[in-house]
Amino acid sequence: MQAAASGGAGTSIDQIDQIDQIDHIAGARAGEPKALASLYRAYGAALYRLAYRLTGTPQDAEDVVHDVFVGLPEALGRYEERGSLVGWLKRVTARVALMRLRTRTRRGEVTLDATLPTVDRPAEVESEALRSAIDALPDRLRSVLVLKEVEGYSHAEVGQLLGISEGASRVRLNRAMKRLRKMLEDGR
Repeated sequence: MQAAASGGAGTSIDQIDQIDQIDHIAGARAGEPKALASLYRAYGAALYRLAYRLTGTPQDAEDVVHDVFVGLPEALGRYEERGSLVGWLKRVTARVALMRLRTRTRRGEVTLDATLPTVDRPAEVESEALRSAIDALPDRLRSVLVLKEVEGYSHAEVGQLLGISEGASRVRLNRAMKRLRKMLEDGR
């Protein structure tokens, strides 16, 4: 997973042309390891970044991406090949990440990272403050913020992914932004 997360060598999203993508999808549906590996090299890093933004921990993000690719042959049976494959994979990843957050909340899990002291580098202090503030948001607010502002989904798409109305998505984003502003102002 680390190679994908760091943008290691391999195929990028732009390098899989339409014909190859159709072949990879067909192969992945059949569970062919080469096809799955090719899709992982092409999309794994982008899916990891999304999962990390939603879950807030590298371990959970890796688990989410793993779960997505383990279930990919079966899930591709429901893929209708409308729109982009990467968009569909991101929606699947978001759903898996949100299910993981719900499970973590029900079990009352606390990440080990939350208990460890952190050392800030001077150039990273401001971005680290923003990351920390986003991570401190409740899951329901953080997920709307990440999906709308970072991933670029519309409020209608965010609502559909999260099972809420478009209006609720707007309200949660507004609340998330207000909390972020307050946390960042209080931290100065």
